[in-house]
Amino acid sequence: MSSAGTKKIYVIFYTTYGHIYKLVEQVTKGINSVPGTEAVVLQVAETLPEGVLEKMHAPPKPDVPIVDVHDISSADGFVFAFPTRYGMPPAQFKAFMDATGQLWQSGALVGKPVTFITSTASLGGGQEVTISSSLPFVAAHGMIWVPPGYSFGEPLFSLDEVRGGSGWGAGTFAGPTGARQPTHTELEHAEHQGKYFAGKVKLLSA
Repeated sequence: MSSAGTKKIYVIFYTTYGHIYKLVEQVTKGINSVPGTEAVVLQVAETLPEGVLEKMHAPPKPDVPIVDVHDISSADGFVFAFPTRYGMPPAQFKAFMDATGQLWQSGALVGKPVTFITSTASLGGGQEVTISSSLPFVAAHGMIWVPPGYSFGEPLFSLDEVRGGSGWGAGTFAGPTGARQPTHTELEHAEHQGKYFAGKVKLLSA
């Protein structure tokens, strides 16, 4: 943890088709807009073979460093971002979580704030339950969950457009084929969440 100066917020993500990464870019923008905070963007390792990814028509991964679980204890806060897999984190992100045993044993993440963003294929696809199924990890590490609530305001109450995300965190819908891309509102929500979270990280690590 950086006790003085800039607060480092690790934005750790997994993306298959790029939807999550687009939200990550916006949450990063929000974090970096807050004086005294800086986003460090990292992705978890892919576990699927290249041949499987090709058959899934998955695009190349973003040019972002792979997270080393042994280095994350220096962060002041975390944004975890990943798509749903039947209401749970994908295996790739779960593998990252499962590798934090030594950090759990030493209490290295106790008291560190964390927030989540996610994506699903469709309405009712499990955005909130995907985040809620991740909370046992947060509790086991003694981390502090910081959802944005309805601080984004009116867009979360509007029924004028199809929109992912909720008070639990920003989100998007990919559609059954992955063709749908994050909307302007969804991207703005992610940016807002980054800015909101960065402010809370500064407060909690003061």
